[in-house]
Amino acid sequence: MKAVIPVAGEGTRLRPHTHTTPKPLLRVAGKPILGHILDDIVELGISEIVLIVGYRGQDIVEYVRSSYDVKVHVVEQGERLGLGHAIYLSREYVGDDPVFIMLGDSIFKGDLATMAGSGGNYIGVKTVDEPQRFGVVDVEGGNITNLVEKPDDPKSNLAVVGVYVINDSSALYSSLDSIITSGIRTKGEFQLTDALNLMIDKGIKIKAFEVEGWFDCGKPETLLETNRALLEMASPKVEIPGSILVGPVFVAKDAKIEASVIGPHVSVAVGSVVRRSIIRNSIIGENALVEDALLDSSLIGDNAIVKGMFKKLNVGDSSEIDFS
Repeated sequence: MKAVIPVAGEGTRLRPHTHTTPKPLLRVAGKPILGHILDDIVELGISEIVLIVGYRGQDIVEYVRSSYDVKVHVVEQGERLGLGHAIYLSREYVGDDPVFIMLGDSIFKGDLATMAGSGGNYIGVKTVDEPQRFGVVDVEGGNITNLVEKPDDPKSNLAVVGVYVINDSSALYSSLDSIITSGIRTKGEFQLTDALNLMIDKGIKIKAFEVEGWFDCGKPETLLETNRALLEMASPKVEIPGSILVGPVFVAKDAKIEASVIGPHVSVAVGSVVRRSIIRNSIIGENALVEDALLDSSLIGDNAIVKGMFKKLNVGDSSEIDFS
């Protein structure tokens, strides 16, 4: 089985952070989003990965190759024509092998091993409150009968979360080829859901697989929600003399915390320094300096400097905020 990870997007909703760092490399609960995804893929025994890259793709490729012992194929998606188009670009490297597809901006928790080792075709789904915001599946007897991309009047509340196992990969790529050569677009893009519907129309069974946890990392507020949830799951215990840490928190080994109160739900990355500050529900990037500050629900980018008073901040890389 090969894994395909589309990571070509620009992450506009996470600016200013994505001006300098591609979204998959933004940190949550102590490591890049993509690191959490790759940890799951490697744990499944998958050792060959196809990255569909675009914006700051070289940064992503360098991270994967330097951090993981996997074979990496890289495909450039020059024009963003939709998820279906992105997956279609991986066909040369997947061939007829089973394919595990996982989107590069979401983190999943659940029995992915059962899903990947089943020998069938599966789409990860989760019950949601606002299904019209997502791709939605109709299910009968465990089998998916139809997929609709962001329906105005959804018939179910089972959303497609962005993880797929397709053993009939030749049928998948044939269906993708059909919609692309025929120019079939939904909402202006070549959709993976349309290709999956073609497979179902041909009599190929695709089952729904409900994941336990689906953590979106596409916006500042959801990135912080994911940070909270993952820290709660890991429940890391950290003690630093001279400071109070209210768990769960993550503090990198070479980060410095001095005379501060950290937590709950705070991640502090490598090389950062926090002095005389109170921080909760926040993510502090690499080599940042936070001094004499009170922060809540904040994202502080790499190499940023923040000094003084109580604020809610969304500060990009290499910025400086001084309220003193």
